[in-house]
Amino acid sequence: MNYKQFYPLVLCWLFLGTSAMANNISAESKRALTLEKTIAIATFWQSVQQASFTTDDNISIAYATNFKRPEQPYIVIVPGRSESYLKYQELAFDLDNQGYDSVIIDHRGQGLSARLTPNRLQGYIEKFDQYAEDLHQLLNLILPERYPQHKQHAYMLAHSMGGAIALRYLQLYPNNIKALTLSSPMIAISRGGTPDWLAKSLIKTGSMLNRWLSDTPWYFFGQNDINKSTFDENRLMHSAPRFERFQALYHEQPELKLGGVTFNWLEQAIINSDNLLNDIDKLSLPIQMLQAGSEHIVDNDAQTSFCQQLYKSNSNACPEGKPVIISGAYHELFFELDKYRDSAIDHTIAWFKLHQ
Repeated sequence: MNYKQFYPLVLCWLFLGTSAMANNISAESKRALTLEKTIAIATFWQSVQQASFTTDDNISIAYATNFKRPEQPYIVIVPGRSESYLKYQELAFDLDNQGYDSVIIDHRGQGLSARLTPNRLQGYIEKFDQYAEDLHQLLNLILPERYPQHKQHAYMLAHSMGGAIALRYLQLYPNNIKALTLSSPMIAISRGGTPDWLAKSLIKTGSMLNRWLSDTPWYFFGQNDINKSTFDENRLMHSAPRFERFQALYHEQPELKLGGVTFNWLEQAIINSDNLLNDIDKLSLPIQMLQAGSEHIVDNDAQTSFCQQLYKSNSNACPEGKPVIISGAYHELFFELDKYRDSAIDHTIAWFKLHQ
């Protein structure tokens, strides 16, 4: 697809309208999403390499690389649930301007990677560790073969579910990751006030009944094929231009869409949360956690508790045992208003430079 033709047409209308307030708020931002920047992103993306590989269990995994500085460490971007690497074009562009190459993976079951159920809109995973296995294959087998000149160590930037995947990957596999920044990591899912024991019981029971009674995954209560909200309803980001940008992307490429989660996905997410805590002493590299001050998607208390425990076993992680709180920001720190997004990017770059 020629994004250079597509985005200027859609976003010309967008920036003349909905972005006016956001741009006034962040007029001095060095990374404001102006029309000029949008065109530059589209041009930049034309040089990004989009490819895929096949896993041992015959699943096609899509990924994108911006590799042109073999002498420098690159950044591994690990997206969250329901996201595609196409959503991260602006972030890859900004990191490129900071002098960093990047690679972005589409997790199995979402984005441009193979879907895992007959209903391609279901959020499903058989075993949560499969996400980490796919990441390991990409970083330790696929990239070294395709880019043998890139022998430098990498940094890792992981968002939401991607944070849970990144941490598990670092626990399971030897790797060359120099430092990690977590953005709103899914240490635990938000249970919306439901007691922990009750939420786990409902999920475990539902998942067990699903396996007994059907070969087709069931959606969790209230989940369905539709995963869409208006800007006013959303609690992911305050930035109208970036929200509308993603809506336009999914409208143009409906194959990117993903609906709600299944019982099995939730059960596996809980298992992974337990594994992260049980193997916390295996996380020995420098880790920084960015926490959204106005979080509605994941559990901030679980993030804070994890940081405290991690710091006890690894003094290079979570300085002073605390996450970096970006007050007022919603969950999607790298797609927020410029004042929040700039802070998240600046903290990330500073952390990586600290651990060169």
